[in-house]
Amino acid sequence: MSENPIAAKVRIRLAWPCAAFLLMSSLDRANVSFAATSMNAELGFTPAQYGFGAGILFVGFLAGQYPSVLLLQRVGMRAWLAACAILWGLASGAMAFIETHAQFYTLRVLIGIAEGGLAPGIVIYLSQFATERERATTFSLPMVAIPVSVVIGAPLSGWLMSQEATFGLSTWRFMFIAEALPTLVAGLVAALYFPRSPEEAAWLTPDERAWLARNAARSDTRKVRNDWRVLREPLVPLAGLLWFCLLSGSYGVIFWLPQVLSALTGHDLLAIGIIGALPWVGVALGIYFNAMHSDRTGERVWHVAAPALVAAVGVALAWVGGAGALALAALVVAGLALGAAQGAFWALPASYLTPAGFSVAVVAINTAGSAGGLVMPHLMGIARERSGGFAVPTLLVVTVMLLAALLVAAIHLRYRSRQNAAFSLTQK
Repeated sequence: MSENPIAAKVRIRLAWPCAAFLLMSSLDRANVSFAATSMNAELGFTPAQYGFGAGILFVGFLAGQYPSVLLLQRVGMRAWLAACAILWGLASGAMAFIETHAQFYTLRVLIGIAEGGLAPGIVIYLSQFATERERATTFSLPMVAIPVSVVIGAPLSGWLMSQEATFGLSTWRFMFIAEALPTLVAGLVAALYFPRSPEEAAWLTPDERAWLARNAARSDTRKVRNDWRVLREPLVPLAGLLWFCLLSGSYGVIFWLPQVLSALTGHDLLAIGIIGALPWVGVALGIYFNAMHSDRTGERVWHVAAPALVAAVGVALAWVGGAGALALAALVVAGLALGAAQGAFWALPASYLTPAGFSVAVVAINTAGSAGGLVMPHLMGIARERSGGFAVPTLLVVTVMLLAALLVAAIHLRYRSRQNAAFSLTQK
């Protein structure tokens, strides 16, 4: 049986709906960067305090990932995703009513807890429906939602922030409510939609369900015993640090780009939202097309390392270029490269992991990556406060992308003899 028609169904029926949830989670997580343009003054946040509040969300991320994935394996996709979405939607909407720094920090942690298992949970879930040949593309589709959320969310948040006060609320407060409502509706829909495994996918024919169950890259996670010994394998910390660097680059840009553009251009928030969305168009294109090319060629190493290098150069050139068109073009190229590195990433460690180690390793790797969101925004806030500008924060982003390229080389040198062949820890 041909795999392409089944892969197309999986993408339309599962990967894209999963992407919609990641889009909403990213929007509800990153809209604080626009709220900050007014919220910081109203609530008295310094740059370092805002950076800490933006990043503390990832304390919840780190704490919530393993419990969330274990819950997914126990209750199934429908109940798990509905619970996650409703919880983070309520917490995000409650941001509209904060009055103190402690309330801000607390709600950010709650959003992190609710969203913490979302990305690894979706990877684990889709692995039941993705064959080896289609793995990078299938895993990358939900990741496209992150930059798309900025492309959509930046102009949307900028437009909402540019309106007059509504219902007696500050514009940043109203923005939090308006952008949380779709998440709550989607959470209710999720409770009725997602099949637990290929065998329950009513939109597949009986022959297609049987073929996919036999040929998917990972079998039903409910039937696989997690092998915690995979955490002793050097691949896990190396891949975790690599994912940390790639996400640090993204989060460093997401939480600070509106303020950087405001300082460089002096434009209003709507214009900044539109300009700030352009690099994320590049990120989305990079994620999708580089993942497709990686699947087509079967090559994983250079599909991550080369884009990481290009992203570092692009960010540096964008800062040197200032507020002109060339700098914006460099930002778009940097976004394209950053997305390309992320789009091909998960196929790299997944090539070496068995089903028993996959669920454990993917959460451990994603937990390490999520720490980038905790560290990078706060670190950039401190750097900006002490340096008085954005040159040092920009250098931080360049540095982590260069380190990412070196880590890909380290993984390749350590595991090149096992390329394209999964290994089993149980045989050691």
